[in-house]
Amino acid sequence: MERPKILIVDDDQEIVDLIELYLIGENYDILKAYDGIECAELLHNHDISLLVLDIMMPHLDGLTICKNLREYSNIPVIMVTAKTNPIDKVQGLTIGADDYITKPFHPLELVARIKAQMRRFTQLNPHNENHGTTIVLKDLSINTLEHTVTKGETPCQLTPKEFDILLLLVQNRGQVFSSETIFEKVWKEAAYEQDNTIMVHIRKLREKLGDDARKPKYIHTVWGVGYKIEK
Repeated sequence: MERPKILIVDDDQEIVDLIELYLIGENYDILKAYDGIECAELLHNHDISLLVLDIMMPHLDGLTICKNLREYSNIPVIMVTAKTNPIDKVQGLTIGADDYITKPFHPLELVARIKAQMRRFTQLNPHNENHGTTIVLKDLSINTLEHTVTKGETPCQLTPKEFDILLLLVQNRGQVFSSETIFEKVWKEAAYEQDNTIMVHIRKLREKLGDDARKPKYIHTVWGVGYKIEK
């Protein structure tokens, strides 16, 4: 069975390394990020089981990350901050955080909170043994762990690249991606001459999902810019 992945995010590398040190031996895989953009990329590329998230970070703050995450995932989020104002705590919990701990804190307390949230999440999701995420988009169910898509009760037979394109768009709802950006994120290489590759994949993806480009239900074309899925 795949071990749960915990993502620790803080712009203070010493804090991140200290938390990792205390989590070693707890049967978790640890991923680390030091700013909001790096965190968002790891959330997109990995099946994260729990997120330890600092609020104040460069480029993209923790509150924004948590708010965006709650649009497609219910994994536990523990907010970490130096702020002690109760309003800050309420704000974090209101947008979807599961727990809140203020600096300075003892790492053992955070470890205990992580274990408690993992137990709670597992009990509430008993059929999700690997802690993966199922994303719901209208009548689509997207299983990020098994790389499967079903429409109602009917499986959609997507290629790996079609699945990755759909996942990129659905995990970033409201954001427009150009063909070049989609190619670089999905193919993991520079988009020097990708020609009509993305257009062809989007067309086939729409066909398999039963999505009419003229009246799109899922994937919208922003003419002259790219593609997106509405929030």
